Amino acid sequence: MTVSVHVSQAAQAAVERLVPGLVDDLVASRVTASDSDLWGADASADASVRVGWVDAVSNSRPLVAEVVALRDDLRARGIDRVVLSGMGGSSLAPEVIANTAGVPLTILDSTAPAQVLRALDDDLARTVLVVSSKSGTTIETDSHRRAFEAAFSDLGIDPAERIVVVTDPGSPLEASARDAGYRIFSADPNVGGRYSALTAFGLVPAGLAGADIAELLDEAEASLLQFAVDAAENPALRLAAAITGVEPRRDKLGLVSDGTHIDGLPDWIEQLIAESTGKAGAGILPVVLLPVSPELESRPADLQIVRLVDDADEFHLTERHPGEILVSGTLGAQFLLWEYATAIAGRLLGINPFDQPDVENAKSAARGLLDARPAPSAPAFVQSGIEVRASDPALAASGSLAGVLDALWERLGEHGYVAIQAYVDRTDMTQLQGLREMVAADCGRPTTFGWGPRFLHSTGQYHKGGPAQGVFLQIVQRTDVDLEIPGRPFTFGQLIEAQAAGDAAVLSGLGRPVVTLTITDAVDDVLALFEAAQ
Repeated sequence: MTVSVHVSQAAQAAVERLVPGLVDDLVASRVTASDSDLWGADASADASVRVGWVDAVSNSRPLVAEVVALRDDLRARGIDRVVLSGMGGSSLAPEVIANTAGVPLTILDSTAPAQVLRALDDDLARTVLVVSSKSGTTIETDSHRRAFEAAFSDLGIDPAERIVVVTDPGSPLEASARDAGYRIFSADPNVGGRYSALTAFGLVPAGLAGADIAELLDEAEASLLQFAVDAAENPALRLAAAITGVEPRRDKLGLVSDGTHIDGLPDWIEQLIAESTGKAGAGILPVVLLPVSPELESRPADLQIVRLVDDADEFHLTERHPGEILVSGTLGAQFLLWEYATAIAGRLLGINPFDQPDVENAKSAARGLLDARPAPSAPAFVQSGIEVRASDPALAASGSLAGVLDALWERLGEHGYVAIQAYVDRTDMTQLQGLREMVAADCGRPTTFGWGPRFLHSTGQYHKGGPAQGVFLQIVQRTDVDLEIPGRPFTFGQLIEAQAAGDAAVLSGLGRPVVTLTITDAVDDVLALFEAAQ
């Protein structure tokens, strides 16, 4: 068995109640056969062109030789640094593959000017850029490509020798890349971005970085029969039932890596589940946790814990984590497991797991701000160099950082959550992730952390389309560092500022409480914020 899913207590009861019906309805085999009617008439059109991931293993096999040949050719020319420009699932899947394989892959999934500059300044002479965009119109990847084209040209390097494109056939990016002479890998148009781990979007950048992508596909192939069979022991059916069916309802999913060899899988699962299920006022909120996170002590009643381990069969015998869902398996198998389970969870929840109806709202708001360029609003107050703004003036009435955070936590309902959104240079401010642990302990509720603008392409859907339970803490970085985007009337600094402000405006318009903290000093301001959160 390549995958194991162990359940107990309430999760076991959910499996026993729901899985027989899934078996009787032939759900597993119908997913495998790409039956678009599984999710109802309203979802049929999307499902008919978005379930290609069930065939990704066989369809992706020819890619392996092409990727390996290109990697060997690049390395023979001294080009061994791979930078990936991608957002959401297009960056998270290859990041997990590369990290687990222990190979270097520079992820560029931000518009923070300093982060882009760092990717540009680090030895371009040995760099190849992979630009991944399903639609071919993603503003972040388009901006990255323009910046790298200019940087390569300034060094006398032909961009056509250094830029690789992954996109859907017929996209605007494919057309422009063909005109520019770039190497193009066409993705399967019948696979959505968040389900694309085993397609060109996951395999090309990770394979160029040195990961064994043939082995990854072998791992996935070895698990296919497990997920396709209509049987009570099918781990995908069991997992789908366990994450959706616990009574009373647990609509938050705590994801913990505990000794597993797979590096970073919870972040990929987070984007898959949040964007697939968070709509029409329903959904499952994934919460990425550490083994010592406060939620594991407080155990909120609406939080179901999933523990990712190396051997669930052995781990469950310790009986140390009753009530948790224990999952183990190879990386390739787990990609498929969670894709199947998420799609089946959509059927159980009565939602379409293949659309993202609310993602465009924040993009439109950002475009409007880039066009209008309004003057920034005055802060409610400034403390320790941190500017404080709030969607509701009452949130900032205390005049102190600690008071603002307390006021925000007071807006949390019984099933509320906090979403921390950090629009900063994450390569220079990784310590900011520690704020999640402090906030979770302070407010006593599940807390998520997302790097902006990456999360807009994944969990941003849940924030706006899921249950109206969240309160939102934005952290925006103002810096003297900026970078022009060739051919665009705005800079990277202006772009990320508009993305943060646009999302805040959309959230506020939906009645979600938003506090925005603008920092200027990556050390002193962060320390002041940590003190306030305690």
